[in-house]
Amino acid sequence: MWLIMLAFAATIATAIWYTQAENDKYLLKYLSLIFWGTTIMVLVDHVVPFLMEGGGEFFEVSTEAAVLSGIMVVVGLAVWEGALLLKDPKHIIFKRNRP
Repeated sequence: MWLIMLAFAATIATAIWYTQAENDKYLLKYLSLIFWGTTIMVLVDHVVPFLMEGGGEFFEVSTEAAVLSGIMVVVGLAVWEGALLLKDPKHIIFKRNRP
């Protein structure tokens, strides 16, 4: 379930970033990279035990897996929001003198 939800979030973030790529003031490229990196990490986390154990369950479908998937998406969004607040593209938090 983790892999499915993270791949879906990565695909959506990439599509949104691609439509706004010329003016990426909201750092959507970072959001896309965060989700793709997490998706690759979870893919490796699923593939290695699957190959080592010789098969078994690849996708875990349970309530705990769904909750963990949601938490991972929220953490990815929180990291992106932290980067966005540090950059402050609208100059709201840090009033900068514009030339």
